Amino acid sequence: MFQTMKQIFAPTNKDLRKRIWFTLGALLIFIVGTSIQVPGTPKIDTNLGFLELVNVMGGGAFKQFSIFALGVMPYITATIIMQLLQMDIVPYFSELADQGPVGRQKINQISRYMGIAFAFIEGFAFAYAFMGKTASTFDYLYVATVLTAGTAFTLWLGDQITQKGIGNGISLIIMAGIIATLPQMFIDAFMGLVLNSSINNILGIALFIAFVIVYFLIIIGVIWVQEADRKIPVQYANKSTSAFGGQQSYMPIKINSAGVVPVIFASTFLSIPAAIAQFINNEGFTNFVNSYLSYTTPVGFLIYVVLIFFFGYFYTFIQMKPDELAKNLQNNGGYIPGVRPGKDTEDYVSKVLTRLTVVGSIFLIILAVLPILFSAGMGLIDGIELSSQVTLGGTGLLIVVGVALETYKQLEGSLVSRSYKKGYARR
Repeated sequence: MFQTMKQIFAPTNKDLRKRIWFTLGALLIFIVGTSIQVPGTPKIDTNLGFLELVNVMGGGAFKQFSIFALGVMPYITATIIMQLLQMDIVPYFSELADQGPVGRQKINQISRYMGIAFAFIEGFAFAYAFMGKTASTFDYLYVATVLTAGTAFTLWLGDQITQKGIGNGISLIIMAGIIATLPQMFIDAFMGLVLNSSINNILGIALFIAFVIVYFLIIIGVIWVQEADRKIPVQYANKSTSAFGGQQSYMPIKINSAGVVPVIFASTFLSIPAAIAQFINNEGFTNFVNSYLSYTTPVGFLIYVVLIFFFGYFYTFIQMKPDELAKNLQNNGGYIPGVRPGKDTEDYVSKVLTRLTVVGSIFLIILAVLPILFSAGMGLIDGIELSSQVTLGGTGLLIVVGVALETYKQLEGSLVSRSYKKGYARR
């Protein structure tokens, strides 16, 4: 890492430093925007519940009801829906997926339009839910338009980072939003455990130190799982590994191939009844949702865990597609040693994916339920009152670590390619 930093500040990599500064400047604009509140709207003081994930990914912008309150979540939702529609559900999208870069560009464009539409619908719904029935329809439309414009600007800013900066712009914006909340979270934890608690000061300091240590241990665990993969050996008919200097080819499959998407799916699924309850304003239905479909209750917690596990399997097999992997491997003259090409290869890959997905889904479940268990555990200790923003673990860490690792690899790869080109030019 120190060698990489040294290369970045080398005189010959001036253009790379400009890209890094541009990225940091764009992310600073986003952070500033998260603190600009939509005029005429109140801050949200109540517990967000299922919307906490939206708030975390937006750097606390949702609770501030800022112009970037929705962030890029509508676009992420649209992207996930488009991926599902490509599974031969809509033939047009399946054909686009098979057209290569041109098809992917069209799919991305449709996803953006769909994301903007989702942003307006969500903005109107949230304006109605949090501004109350005393506001007029014009007020709801005004807030929805501002929030939609904030989402559109955020997507444009992400594109600028991708083109003129370093890394994937949308992912970096999400990561910046999460990181922006960390300093305040540690301050709130210190205030709640040490300064404002009625427990013994030594015990409070010990709890705070334990909180910090466990937090960083979770980060190390997330890095380990994110980097872990199963390497399936692959042999090609026109290559030999027995020759001098020959290298074995592998097909790597990550333990957590689905990323954070299963948690988003599960949170969205649980949010639907809660959103309906807010609109119909029926006391009986609202009590039912609060008693059985909230993940802070035993039944809701169990449903949340089952949904994450189910969507972990569902999305992993959508992404990996064992049948296409086996087909592409056979078309390229490759095979897995000891496994026949075709159906046997597909079954073998499916079996490996199933085993890895069990581990990956359990890992996601642990990350998703840690904040819930932490809040419940702290609530049992008399004299401690922690802010709802103080959490332990969570899917936010998974996003931050994943994006940071990918950006660092891209930066490192850029430096390696530059060194190679310079060495080739000298020849």
